[in-house]
Amino acid sequence: MATSYADMYKTVQIKADKKAEVNLICKRIKAGQTRYESVAKTLANGIPWWFIGITHFMEAGGKKDPFLFHLHCGDPLTARTVHVPAGRPKANPGGGPNPPSKTNPYSWEESALDALRLMGYNKVSNWDIQDCLVLFEQFNGLGYKKKGVPSPYLWSYTQFYTSGKYVADGKYDPKAVSKQPGVAAMMKGLGV
Repeated sequence: MATSYADMYKTVQIKADKKAEVNLICKRIKAGQTRYESVAKTLANGIPWWFIGITHFMEAGGKKDPFLFHLHCGDPLTARTVHVPAGRPKANPGGGPNPPSKTNPYSWEESALDALRLMGYNKVSNWDIQDCLVLFEQFNGLGYKKKGVPSPYLWSYTQFYTSGKYVADGKYDPKAVSKQPGVAAMMKGLGV
């Protein structure tokens, strides 16, 4: 029987040479906590603020101001998304708590709510570790699960991941190594 994600998470360790980087990333995520909590409160289903924060980092964390980019895929808020899922949000801009501007017609909150609703996460009521890890994996896609390999999206920077990565949509390279921490490392860094 396969080990559950919850069991893996109980023993997960951040690789020693990656701890400082994970700590810095977790500080950035904590800096946005108020905005993540606002979106969580709007959904009113118990979604943890850190789930939204980690998802945001995974999609737009490398950007100078990640709140200028869609939660869906990291595309700029200046227009609907171009990458998967393309054409989001479908609604007219301006529905979020922060007013849109000419350069950013969509508020980050509006886009984040659209992304989470699109994935059905507004209907989720159980946010235990197992379910969160499965939901993170679904957000990124199930390509790794179909290949039977650990997803770097989940396990990068931990003992459960060494190599193998989709380097483009649909293009898997077994020798490529993720240069971004997985969500499990960030969860540990945030004290989840």
